[in-house]
Amino acid sequence: MSVYTSIEQAVDGIKDGATLMVGGFGLVGIPEKLILGLRDKGVKDLTIISNNCGVDDWGLGLLLQNKQIRKMISSYVGENKEFERQFLSGELEVELVPQGTLAERIRAGGAGIPAFYTPAGVGTPLAEGREVRTFDGKEYLLETGLTADFSLIKAWKGDKMGNLVYYKTSQNFNPMMAAAGKITIAEVEELVEPGAIDPNTIHTPSIYVQRIIECQNYEKRIERRTVQA
Repeated sequence: MSVYTSIEQAVDGIKDGATLMVGGFGLVGIPEKLILGLRDKGVKDLTIISNNCGVDDWGLGLLLQNKQIRKMISSYVGENKEFERQFLSGELEVELVPQGTLAERIRAGGAGIPAFYTPAGVGTPLAEGREVRTFDGKEYLLETGLTADFSLIKAWKGDKMGNLVYYKTSQNFNPMMAAAGKITIAEVEELVEPGAIDPNTIHTPSIYVQRIIECQNYEKRIERRTVQA
């Protein structure tokens, strides 16, 4: 496990055509600084596995603007007009996956499970051309596990061995993605010495993390703010 002091170093080795998992849900718990590092690095033809693709001017939406993403594997894409434009024009390949299925595909990949059956998607266009089997009188669709060359995740606190703690709902997809990346890069708001985190509070153990970097000055944007007049 390596501790980095610059985003440029942390994303070193991510090349054109790489498959990346990127944590977050909406704009909550996204690895803001690592995404900015990818934008500045200029890598392209990326396959991104993420619940959604940010918004037009933030998060993974920044990579869309730069035409750095070739394919998205995600479950929700409704907040990004550029995503819609690129998809309808044929510039962006999209694999839509039910949200629970996406989570389980990532978890399975991290656990070394190549495939599983789920009732989600049976009888819909998602099942076209796919294997369907019947168990106890109910039909199930075969889904494959997902892994990635790199997983980019965000945690609230981490230690220099790579143990991570997430803050409330920012946990979302981050822990399962940490386990499913060949190389997992974690950005944290606070980096502490080994032993400073109560072992009972650790969400992602260090065995899943290969790189870690402490970052500051987070924007933590709200995707959609609703107020009462």
